[in-house]
Amino acid sequence: MPGAPDRNLGWPELLGMGAVIAAQLVVGLGLGLLIDTAAGTSPIFLLIGLLLGIAGSVTYTVVEFRKYLNT
Repeated sequence: MPGAPDRNLGWPELLGMGAVIAAQLVVGLGLGLLIDTAAGTSPIFLLIGLLLGIAGSVTYTVVEFRKYLNT
C-alpha cells in the first residue's frame, strides 16, 4: 500500500526518538531554570518546565509509536 509507514522499527529510529525525548526534557528544564534565574523565583518555573518537557515527550512517544502499531 503506498504511503503506509514501514513497520520495521530499528536502532536508528529508536535512537532518534530517544534524542528527541532527551532534547525536550533538557529544553524544558533549561527554559524553566532561565526564567527562574531572571525572575528571582525558586524552583517553580523549573518544575513547570520539567512538566512541560515530560508532557511533550509522552505526546511525541505516543504519536511516533502509533505509526508502528495496528491502531
